[in-house]
Amino acid sequence: MLDYSFSYRDLEIYLLIFTRMSSFIVSCPFFSSRNIPRRFKAGFAMFVSYLVYGVVPHTPLVYSTVYGYAALVLKEAMCGLIIGMGANICESILQFAGKISDMEIGISMVQLFDPSTREARGFTGTIYQYGVTLIMVISGMHYYFIRAIIETYTLIPLGKQVFDSQRMTRSIVLFLSDYMSISFRICIPVIVSIMLVNAVLGILVKTAPQINMFSVGIQIKIVVGFAVIFFTIGFLPHAADYIFREMKTMMTAMIESMT
Repeated sequence: MLDYSFSYRDLEIYLLIFTRMSSFIVSCPFFSSRNIPRRFKAGFAMFVSYLVYGVVPHTPLVYSTVYGYAALVLKEAMCGLIIGMGANICESILQFAGKISDMEIGISMVQLFDPSTREARGFTGTIYQYGVTLIMVISGMHYYFIRAIIETYTLIPLGKQVFDSQRMTRSIVLFLSDYMSISFRICIPVIVSIMLVNAVLGILVKTAPQINMFSVGIQIKIVVGFAVIFFTIGFLPHAADYIFREMKTMMTAMIESMT
């Protein structure tokens, strides 16, 4: 005989699970896209939370008043946001690489409206962003996010978070070093090609000063820059692998800083 009873204690535990799950979904990559309807996000969070409720061991909650339970809710919300943001900030690597490429090519003033974030972004950064998002879906990286947040209920029991600010700061500082190195690895072909173009233009200015190299150089840089992006776009999966690895590292670091 099946037991469908659901006590107030079960509801309290479920709401805490739902709080962490929903805050993670609104902050992690792919699921936090504004193209996804909010009703779908809420329903998806409720459904996954119900599945997690059936498999995660239920530890007794320690609180005495309503304010104590509210504190537990805030801790769960912060836990989900920190883990999601740990992976989300890795996507800024693509925007930084795109801005450097745009400045070298000469199209830094070109802005495109990104419907996923509803913000104006650079042209090259938007191309890289959509390419890596497509690779994320193909490689199943979005499934990794769901598995990771489900594992946190075992590693970090409900209401047992201990926020270690020093470890979080250390993880962010280490991320900044990888942030710069990965960004320059992505845009280094454009930087090198434009440097060569500038060297050639400098030689032509000395040999043929009557030619207006300023007006000619702009078109040459744009053509060369787009050609280099076109021929090096095949290396984007390798760059995406670095970014996905950094996402896993940051999520692991954020989880370890709360255990």
